[in-house]
Amino acid sequence: MAVPIFRALIPKSHPPLHSLCPTPSMVDENPKKRRSLFCSPSELNPVRSEVSISVGIHLIPHPNKVDKGGEDAFFISRHNGGLIAVADGVSGWAEENVDPSLFPQELMLNFSYLLEDEEVSINDPQILIGKAHAATTAIGSATVIVAMLERNGLMKIANVGDCGLRVIREGRTVFSTSPQEHSFDCPFQLSSEVVGQTYLDAMVSNVELMEGDVIVMGSDGLFDNVFDREIVSTISRYKEVSEAAKALANLAKTHSVDTNFDSPYALEARSKGFDVPKWKKVLGMKLTGMVENLMILL
Repeated sequence: MAVPIFRALIPKSHPPLHSLCPTPSMVDENPKKRRSLFCSPSELNPVRSEVSISVGIHLIPHPNKVDKGGEDAFFISRHNGGLIAVADGVSGWAEENVDPSLFPQELMLNFSYLLEDEEVSINDPQILIGKAHAATTAIGSATVIVAMLERNGLMKIANVGDCGLRVIREGRTVFSTSPQEHSFDCPFQLSSEVVGQTYLDAMVSNVELMEGDVIVMGSDGLFDNVFDREIVSTISRYKEVSEAAKALANLAKTHSVDTNFDSPYALEARSKGFDVPKWKKVLGMKLTGMVENLMILL
């Protein structure tokens, strides 16, 4: 699961920053990771001038996938106002002897090549997804979310599948994306196959940010296991976005293995008619969210 977190800041000059395809070494050397995006600010006034972002990341791969850093990938850039993206590889490809991490990694790499593209330069995340997908040759599929920040404070978002984003302002969630699913546990996804979703299926949103807004972005591993109220309370306890990202990742991991915790995933599953076997109910056990990987960006 990936969780990126970033914060909207008053304009200052920053050196270019590009990060993609998380690996254990990247996580250790740089407090940037995937599966959730976090931004936390100080004062909350409408952004009138150029803005920038402060980003932190934390990654917790599945124990069986540590050697390759998990199956999620991310990309961060301060190009123009800033761009943050998360892609979640679909684990089912492993049954076909295909490495699920390759497709999302190449997709994110293609993002970096397209930053200067004329259509993408006008801050159109949907076009970016389409062109990066068309250029991806790896076998596999992935859900993806992209947030592009204009210097005037407008954030444009496009997502395909169940990666998500929350905007937190003054201790409240003021915006959240909605997952796209064919059915329960079967999200929309970009794929190497002819049959599948394209950039045209992306859900597109625009949000006007205020200075100090906190943006939490991540794959389903975060939102399946952590309620929005827990996200708000967790990030409120940390001044550093990297520490907040780590705390969210650890909380999601803890919830994912707690059979007594009624997670967002468990509640949704029951509403769709899915539940644990009766013998497990007798023991008080509940459904838990699936955490293939955990990545948080701040």
